[in-house]
Amino acid sequence: MNLVVDAGNTSVKVAVFQNNTMEQRWEFKSEKFSEEFEKIKNKYPEIRKSIISSVTHGESKMFSEVKKELPVLVLDNKTKVPFKNNYASPETLGKDRIALISSAVNSFPGKNVLVIDAGTCITYDFKTSEEVYLGGAISPGLNMRFRSLHKFTANLPLVEPKPEANLIGNTTETSILSGIINGIKMELKGCIESYSSQFEDLTVIFTGGDSQILSIPLKNSIFANSNFLIEGLNFILEFNKTQ
Repeated sequence: MNLVVDAGNTSVKVAVFQNNTMEQRWEFKSEKFSEEFEKIKNKYPEIRKSIISSVTHGESKMFSEVKKELPVLVLDNKTKVPFKNNYASPETLGKDRIALISSAVNSFPGKNVLVIDAGTCITYDFKTSEEVYLGGAISPGLNMRFRSLHKFTANLPLVEPKPEANLIGNTTETSILSGIINGIKMELKGCIESYSSQFEDLTVIFTGGDSQILSIPLKNSIFANSNFLIEGLNFILEFNKTQ
């Protein structure tokens, strides 16, 4: 069994896998990691290996705690991955993006895949049918846009995100909702259309914490998967077992 730890900007996601099958998944604040890790290892004493990925600088405590109990693979830009990385600055490539592309290779081998992750930032990552990672884009995320309008203006309020917004806002609040919610949906639609025009038979994966609020029409080539990143981390761990 594998233990997979994904430490994001706002929470820690942990999952237990038996080979490629997820047995259970948890999400909690980083300060609760010690307590929750103790529960998990007691429930699953069969765990033999682990992987930790962190987009923050707080992985050291988690690493030391897990290392006491298990062999640990800490994901970084030197970790062996199942794709060719053509990113011009691989040392700056986010660990979350590495995991997402690894998951795309695992789930859709031999396909052109665009992975859209709607989290703190909205990231766009593309791999070719030859399993070559070309790069993508990074855009401000949903909550970042709401907070920035409030922080960098004198009078605009902090508005709570909602799944739907009228095209025409008739109050300041509904105008902000229209600008941000509809703006992101138009961004997503335009990005998918641009990639589709350049790469045939494109498969699109839509994932991340805000993917439900920013729901887009699911066509035959568009798939929603909330566990896509953590599945990618498990695949990296499995891949490194055989190297």
